[in-house]
Amino acid sequence: MAGSLTNTWKLRTKELDLSAGLLMGVLNVTPDSFSDGGLFVDETAAITRGLELASDGAAIVDIGGESTRPGAEPIPPDVELRRIVPIVEALSGEGVVVSIDTYKPVVAEAALVRGAEIVNDVTGAAAPGMAELVAAAGAGLVLMHMRGSPVTMQDNPHYEDVVTEVEEYLLRRLDTVTAIGVDRERVALDPGMGFGKTLDHNLELLRNLGRLARHAPLVLGTSRKGFLGRITGIEHAADRDLATAVTTALGFVNGARVFRVHDVSSSRQALSVANAMVTAKEPD
Repeated sequence: MAGSLTNTWKLRTKELDLSAGLLMGVLNVTPDSFSDGGLFVDETAAITRGLELASDGAAIVDIGGESTRPGAEPIPPDVELRRIVPIVEALSGEGVVVSIDTYKPVVAEAALVRGAEIVNDVTGAAAPGMAELVAAAGAGLVLMHMRGSPVTMQDNPHYEDVVTEVEEYLLRRLDTVTAIGVDRERVALDPGMGFGKTLDHNLELLRNLGRLARHAPLVLGTSRKGFLGRITGIEHAADRDLATAVTTALGFVNGARVFRVHDVSSSRQALSVANAMVTAKEPD
């Protein structure tokens, strides 16, 4: 069932005000992520980058130890744990609000024990035990839509009505996790831009974010993605931050409130302008 739009997001120990929008900085501690793979595999470099993201204005730092780029193969939990545990522990210890980007309950549990506030799950908390773990921890949870798996998701994805199908999937997952015991006020939804979607699918979702935002706080993750490259003709992912910032502004106007980005500074400026436009009062 649809709920009312809220301007707060309850986490494990914190509550975030979403009214002006928030940025979630991406920290991939992987050798093979599509944009920044290999840049932050060193522990010191990863911690430094996480603190930079927070200093630049990221309200949340999202740490990922396994690439979910198109075509990526899964890795064993022990490898993911070795990558993320010291980074989660260090950044949480510095007061950074940490999100763990994982679909494995064992990895999520290790991160939550070490101070993470949010589990960001690309599978919509589909793994047995994930929702129970989040409920017991009282953590924030991001439920994302993905068609297929990273290995197969971009193999000719097809929808009759992408907005309706994504909405229905996310609502089913929301009903499932709340029935298990996850507090609805701790759940955010993510339409999964680029996860089993064509360019047209992504654009249709961007135009209709308001439909999804009726149900729970909405996370938007367009940062540096391939569909932005196809629109702009920019080949290198790291050069797509301006295009990303445009989607941050448009996303805020259309109802999204949390923006997962690699470059915080450009999207912070875009979000400030969009917020000023949305909240500006008409002259008397």
